[in-house]
Amino acid sequence: MATQQLPPSGAKTPAKLVATRGRAEAKEARSGRLFVAPFLIMFTVVFLIPMIVAIRQSFFTKKAAGGGLFGGGEAVDVFVGLENYAAVVTDTRFWAGIGRVVGYAAFQIPVMILMALALALVLDSFLTRHVTIYRLGFFLPYAVPGIVAAMVWMYMYTPEISPIVKGLSALGLDVNFMGENMILLSMANMTTWTFTGYNMLIFLAALQAIPHDLYEAARLDGATGFQVTTKIKVPMVRGAALLTVLLSIIGTIQLFNEPTVMATVNPWMGNDYTPMMMAYNTMLGQISPGGDGPASAISIVMALIAGGLAVVYALLQRKKD
Repeated sequence: MATQQLPPSGAKTPAKLVATRGRAEAKEARSGRLFVAPFLIMFTVVFLIPMIVAIRQSFFTKKAAGGGLFGGGEAVDVFVGLENYAAVVTDTRFWAGIGRVVGYAAFQIPVMILMALALALVLDSFLTRHVTIYRLGFFLPYAVPGIVAAMVWMYMYTPEISPIVKGLSALGLDVNFMGENMILLSMANMTTWTFTGYNMLIFLAALQAIPHDLYEAARLDGATGFQVTTKIKVPMVRGAALLTVLLSIIGTIQLFNEPTVMATVNPWMGNDYTPMMMAYNTMLGQISPGGDGPASAISIVMALIAGGLAVVYALLQRKKD
């Protein structure tokens, strides 16, 4: 006759094991929620709430509450429906700004991405020693606040005091970085100087995640260093390239610091040189129609354009893959 074997003294029964595991999972879930809570709070405060307020405000405009034949009285928010959006999409100044941004992005983004990839490939190769020093040096411009970087480059572009202009002039080259035909290239140089190191880090992280077994196998098959780079490294960082281009598109749409600083010494640029400048100056009442409502409508339209461009690029890239 078989006898039931009892668990050793002190051992946990299956029911106790399940209960213990449940308490551990609940504790782990609580810890996870505590870690996520600061992000959710900050995300709500600095992103969701301002976005909801901006969307609501875009359907309102300030109008005088009356007070006589010539208006007057206290300004109040009046619901105007899509009137602010209609004003934005029919404003030639807005589309002129979009055209400048598109031209700027068509030149600046490819140059910056290729430079970032080239720097990352160099740092990932065996040619470079003391990688940390070079990595920090390339990334350092990104740590400089955008408005400060723009002011530094404005000094470098000002003909009367710029050592670059004076050096080129000594070589017989008269270059006006502030000219109407050069101003976009000058600003593109500012942005490239600032963000190349940031994008390089994304590429470098992707390169260092590639298994080195692939390199060794390729070399055993007789592949040269150039072939390893072009046939293995570059194709395998395609996801990082997609990320950097998407971030660059979104960043370019928000072009504001560089043209705002340059406009302080180039009044011909006006208050609406880029859509973000137009939104800012509309909010300040320097562009008519002004106020929070029209400015919010410009911002929302720009956000939709940026999102649309990012989606189109991602779909094209996926189709190509």
